[in-house]
Amino acid sequence: MRLHRLDLTAFGPFGGTQSVDFGELSAAGLFLLHGPTGAGKTSVLDAVCYALYGSVPGARQSGQGMTLRSDHAAPGVRTEVSLELTVAGRRLEITRQPPWERPKKRGTGTTLDKAQTWLRERDAASGTWKDLSRSHQETAEEITQLLGMSREQFCQVVLLPQGDFARFLRADAEARGKLLGRLFDTRRFADVEKRLAERRRAAESRVRDGDADLLADAHRMQQAAGDTMELPELTPGEPGLAETVLGAAAVARSTARERLTAARCRLATAEAALAETDRVLDGVRERDRLQRRFAEARERAARLQERSGAHREAQTRMERARKAETVAPALELRDSAEAEHRRASGAESRARALLPASLADAGSAGLAAAARRAAGELGGLESARRAERRLTELLDERAGLDRQERADREVLEDAETWLADWEETRAGLQAGIESAQRAAGRAEQLGEQREPARRRLNAARLRDRLTEDTRAAGEQARVAREQALTAKQHWLDLKEQRLNGIAAELAAGLTDGEPCAVCGATEHPAPARKVDGHVDREAEERALTGHQQADDHRAGAERRLAAAREALAAASAEAGDTATEQLAREAEELERQYAQARETASALHPAQERLRRAEQEHELRTAAQREAAVRAAARVGHRDRLDREHATLEEELTRARGDATSVAARAEQLERSAQWLTDAADAARTAEDAAQRLKQADARLADAAFRAGFDTPRDAAEALLDDAAHRELQRRLDAWQHEEAAVRAVLAEPETAAAAQRPPADVASAQRAAEDAGRRVREAASARDAADRRCAELDRLSARATASVRRLGPLREEYDRVARMAGLTAGTSADNERRMRLESYVLAARLEQVAAAATVRLHRMSSGRYTLVHSDDRTGRGRSGLGLHVVDAWTGRERDTATLSGGETFFASLSLALGLADVVTDEAGGVRLDTLFIDEGFGSLDDQTLDEVLDVLDSLRERDRSVGIVSHVADLRRRIHAQLEVVKGRTGSELRRHGAR
Repeated sequence: MRLHRLDLTAFGPFGGTQSVDFGELSAAGLFLLHGPTGAGKTSVLDAVCYALYGSVPGARQSGQGMTLRSDHAAPGVRTEVSLELTVAGRRLEITRQPPWERPKKRGTGTTLDKAQTWLRERDAASGTWKDLSRSHQETAEEITQLLGMSREQFCQVVLLPQGDFARFLRADAEARGKLLGRLFDTRRFADVEKRLAERRRAAESRVRDGDADLLADAHRMQQAAGDTMELPELTPGEPGLAETVLGAAAVARSTARERLTAARCRLATAEAALAETDRVLDGVRERDRLQRRFAEARERAARLQERSGAHREAQTRMERARKAETVAPALELRDSAEAEHRRASGAESRARALLPASLADAGSAGLAAAARRAAGELGGLESARRAERRLTELLDERAGLDRQERADREVLEDAETWLADWEETRAGLQAGIESAQRAAGRAEQLGEQREPARRRLNAARLRDRLTEDTRAAGEQARVAREQALTAKQHWLDLKEQRLNGIAAELAAGLTDGEPCAVCGATEHPAPARKVDGHVDREAEERALTGHQQADDHRAGAERRLAAAREALAAASAEAGDTATEQLAREAEELERQYAQARETASALHPAQERLRRAEQEHELRTAAQREAAVRAAARVGHRDRLDREHATLEEELTRARGDATSVAARAEQLERSAQWLTDAADAARTAEDAAQRLKQADARLADAAFRAGFDTPRDAAEALLDDAAHRELQRRLDAWQHEEAAVRAVLAEPETAAAAQRPPADVASAQRAAEDAGRRVREAASARDAADRRCAELDRLSARATASVRRLGPLREEYDRVARMAGLTAGTSADNERRMRLESYVLAARLEQVAAAATVRLHRMSSGRYTLVHSDDRTGRGRSGLGLHVVDAWTGRERDTATLSGGETFFASLSLALGLADVVTDEAGGVRLDTLFIDEGFGSLDDQTLDEVLDVLDSLRERDRSVGIVSHVADLRRRIHAQLEVVKGRTGSELRRHGAR
């Protein structure tokens, strides 16, 4: 990576536009960036980092930032950083603009513009620039991929912050491990440790759950076995747990089976006793039944004797009824003939009452002759009947013509009235349709305006809310910055106090006879002592932790502030400058107009439908008018024909009616007279026949009664029984006979007679004995079932426990294997002699490479005196750390890096930084870094050491590198000719170039 040009506008302390031509500065190999304190030297490096990654390094990072903007910039000038560089053979230009609160173009106040990013690439063939991306994310991904480094790695490898590496040089293993972990990205090894630890916990949980299930089954078996299973106190994971549980289960199963056998024997004995008591109970019940049967038969025989007289009377009556049954047909025939004679006589009387007086005493033959004469006269009226019916039809048809004429007249009048207003009606309907169509168009236009108005109103409401959120976030960010500055100052004060009292800490570790780590002497006549208020390492580290937490809190607050400002800018851009209340009123008015237009437009379809129906009505009315005129013309001829036919029929009917009102009335008179005469003749003949049959029936009845042995027919009739009485009498006789036979049969049974001679049966005692035997059988069966269930449950639980033991075997093996691997990678296993975690092991290898690369330059800077070496000595809680020692060739001893002097610490830190840059560069895929920066630290070097350091830095040109030194040391300005000076003033800082071609 080689930097070519940097352009700054309103960035940091630079109020205007400044440019840096790194190509010219890099031509000399070494160039100096100098200026007074606070002028903005470090801001140039911040601008490089911001252009590449969108944020600035370390403690100066502010996320997004209004803090990047120069306080000296004019209100209308936007902050911008543009960097041109070559990386991986590609010439790129990156331009970034942070969020900016610019003055509003209209009105007062400010509005927030979003951050902008442009990435361009130069086409080597044509020499023109082409756009690659304007996305923050795409640009960040592209630069990170080309450089192969994150922002943290870039800041440590390219910008070389000397103060940070001095801390790295003197840091403990934990702090050194954190920095190396960020630079070399060893998270995958930490993930391996974490994954193995999770697998160990999961395997341990499965084994523990398996043991818990096994113990639960053991307790269930103990509960099922009752007092037959003894189980000691056991816990999950206890050795021999499975053997103890399975042994106790086997003993419990054996005891349960023995108890089951005993219960089955008791049940068999109880069942035999129950069978015997049931047999005895059956015998007692049978004797009791026979005794009760004999007593009931004796009682029934006594009741039969009491009813013997009534039985004989019933037998006598049944005998007379059987004799009277031979006379019954003659009685029925005589009754039938008498009833028929009465009916015929009544019918004859009723028929003769309707006849005229002249025919009242006529015989059946005379009545029949008169009926024939009336029927002949009736047949002559059939033609007149047809004429009368036709006359009625003519009158109905004429009335129909009159009704049709009146209806057609009403149709014509209604059609003429309706058609007179047709043109006016059609014009009104057409006007309504046109009005609704115009409203529909208006509604469509207003509908298109509604959504933008709603979005703008919502954006305005969001803008108002975000304005308050931004103000609150700004206040929180201000408080967080003040707290971060206070915490940092507190930490720096404690650090300075500790450095001032470092001699007392070193003296605390001195022992007589042991060499001093600083001077090597074995005698310590006057060691320094701690004074009141001495600050130790723990106090300094607590202050550093407080500073870091406060700085993290400040960064979070500023990120939230930037996010709020960005959201406010987006909402303001969409809502504009119009007040929310005015936008709400405009949206409400737009909705009202839209609703009114929609309501008017909704009448379009009904209006069109009304016009369609009106046009159909017009057509129907016109057609009805034409049809009515045609029917009126046809009715004139039809009415004349009906009048002529009516006159002819009236003349014919006058002759046929006679003295009757109509032909129908005359025919009705003749029909009625003929019917009366015919009915009277038939009734007379029927009455004569019925009288003859009655005489014959009386003679047959008298003869039948005499032959059956009755004195008169009346006696025979009285002896007859109807069906119901006959069935009832026969039933009583049959019941008597059946009852008498049953009683004789029971009294003749030998078993019943023998049982009656024995003592009365005691059923209650036999029943109680049987119930006691049954209860004993149920108790024995219940005990047998309980023993059976206990055996089955113990067998089931034993099988489960055996299966659990089989499953737990592989789980225990897996847990032991995973636990050994997890302990090995975590440094807690006895197999890990150095007690070193996997990630620390990898970082130790990297640190060893860094120490080797740094030693090459440290040899030259220290004239061959010092060598950096990595140490695996255990620290802290007994684990191997990331130790870093320096070997002093003058004394041949290895000592801690904290014992180096200020100048020695600087060039050792610089060597370490350059070595780390080489290793990280190789780790990043061999990305060539042609431009490096070293920030401060040269003021602690003497002239000779400074020359040696500059020689080492100058030697970096052998790898075609250019090195920029950031320092305000005056001696460097005499030694380095290519310079970039930062000059500060009241209106902001400026950049001036000296000595470069």
